[in-house]
Amino acid sequence: MYGAEDLMARAELFIERLERLLPEPPAPTDWGATAFRWRTRNGRGWLQAEHAPHRLDPADLLCLDRQKAEIVRNTDQFLAGRGANNLLLWGSRGTGKSSLIKAVFTANQERGLRLIEVDKDDLRDLPDILDLVRSRPERFILFCDDLSFEANEPGYKALKAALEGSISATPDNVLIYATSNRRHLMPELKAENREAHLVDGELHQGEAVEEKVSLSDRFGLWVSFYPFTQVQYLTLVRHWCTRLGPLPDDWAPAERAALQWALRRGSRSGRTAWQFARDWVGRSGMEGQTGSPIPHG
Repeated sequence: MYGAEDLMARAELFIERLERLLPEPPAPTDWGATAFRWRTRNGRGWLQAEHAPHRLDPADLLCLDRQKAEIVRNTDQFLAGRGANNLLLWGSRGTGKSSLIKAVFTANQERGLRLIEVDKDDLRDLPDILDLVRSRPERFILFCDDLSFEANEPGYKALKAALEGSISATPDNVLIYATSNRRHLMPELKAENREAHLVDGELHQGEAVEEKVSLSDRFGLWVSFYPFTQVQYLTLVRHWCTRLGPLPDDWAPAERAALQWALRRGSRSGRTAWQFARDWVGRSGMEGQTGSPIPHG
């Protein structure tokens, strides 16, 4: 049999080995940062400070005056402590949805605006994130990029509750800004339209459609994005080529090449214009400006 001292020594050794297997507690949040990402590991979540966030100049986001005005207005109201809405930016890929959010954040950091990026898979942790920032003096945008859901995903209900519907009120210092290619954030099936029916002459959608619409309806403000026209696309190409290097004396060949590039990609978007400009200026060996602008997203 073991004596008391032996049992104590064995217990301490067991505890020491167990501690090595357990994950280390997350470091305290560095509230001196202006941007954060929600990270999870082994069932624990924490706010990781991002000390080198993308800095976007709103002036670089051309052909988006209507969308830019809506987002700036809503964010200004939020920072002033007035009424403001959670925001859903939806529409064509590469047209500047996420870039506008980053640009508004860049322009308002000095006013106390902070950005927290949350991946879709981590939306189930929204109650924990809201509790962390509830008592902070700063104002936070929770940024969910490229958001879409399939049926029964756990983050779906968590986001619905955070927008409206939980017994716990969303903090006054938090707004949720999300981007998506889908207006209703979920796939829409043709068969679901058969559930629609008339009641006293009014069309009522079926339960499946109503459930899908219910999430996007909880965003108080929708901002739509559409593919760029050829003129807008070429305007963006010229802008980015100017930013990356001096324009050639004869611009016509670059325009023709830009149109062919967009045709191959099947998209006239800000992202396509940026990608073409990088390739064109790189091939031409005209790169000369310092810094690297960030494309539409």
